[in-house]
Amino acid sequence: MKIAILSRNATLYSTRCLQDAAVERGHTAEVIDYLRCYMNITSHNPQIIYQGKLLEDFDAVIPRIGASNTFYGTAVVRQLEIMGVFPANESQAISRSRDKLRCLQILAKRGIGLPVTGFAHSTKDIQGLIDIVGGAPLVIKLLEGTQGIGVVLAETDQAAKSVIEAFRGLDANILVQEFIAEAKGADMRCFVIGDKVVAAMKRQGAPGEFRSNLHRGGNAQRIKLTPEERSTALRAAKAMGLKIAGVDLLRSNHGPVVMEVNSSPGLEGIEKATGTNVAAKIIEFLEKSAAPNKTQDRIKY
Repeated sequence: MKIAILSRNATLYSTRCLQDAAVERGHTAEVIDYLRCYMNITSHNPQIIYQGKLLEDFDAVIPRIGASNTFYGTAVVRQLEIMGVFPANESQAISRSRDKLRCLQILAKRGIGLPVTGFAHSTKDIQGLIDIVGGAPLVIKLLEGTQGIGVVLAETDQAAKSVIEAFRGLDANILVQEFIAEAKGADMRCFVIGDKVVAAMKRQGAPGEFRSNLHRGGNAQRIKLTPEERSTALRAAKAMGLKIAGVDLLRSNHGPVVMEVNSSPGLEGIEKATGTNVAAKIIEFLEKSAAPNKTQDRIKY
């Protein structure tokens, strides 16, 4: 196969591993900086031009689209789909999962476990918003935040009011969620490929840190999921229409709850924690699934 890997940086761990795994399995893999592509949107002859050359004859594309470049990155993926290239994740699914509110609404519609969540923009009824999630302690998030940035734990109602008022001053959309104290600063990253969870790790936040992101000093170790946790991760990925996903779960007193569904999950942390060659499993999935004009996203929301 001829595989396109859409990535801004060919030296990133995940990008290198995917390219190496493809080559090791006898394929050709080209890393393409999607922001440097431009498109000819023409009936019957859609094209993408990169570094002065047409991108053509690709069998599959692996999108590694950064959160800050979702709009243009998904446009490139969509153009490749129109050209008949098989996407590891479809453009609609990437856009759907990147919209945190839309993601939560879809998961709620499917009956998938979630922390109690409120959403607001410029409400003056701040106490009412706090009461929705059962009061403090609670977690307040900027809708556009990533990697734990724009996430605040408010331990009292007064602290929550102060943070919400400050975020209102930024003209920002705000998510307010119940704080799952029993998780004790840990979450689980489940790596889904197709209809299987191929690897799972537990991420523990640094001392005094409620966020478990590895970027914020957390550590990770391999973990065995319960059948309910495995089912929740698979259902969440399927609800988003993602064939490859990192699903983040918390263990709560009322079962596993989904915190996030990531369409471009990093490989370094989970490969090192679990010893699983996730990149090779992604290439194996493409070998089994790739076919021309095989986009099939039918999710309504």
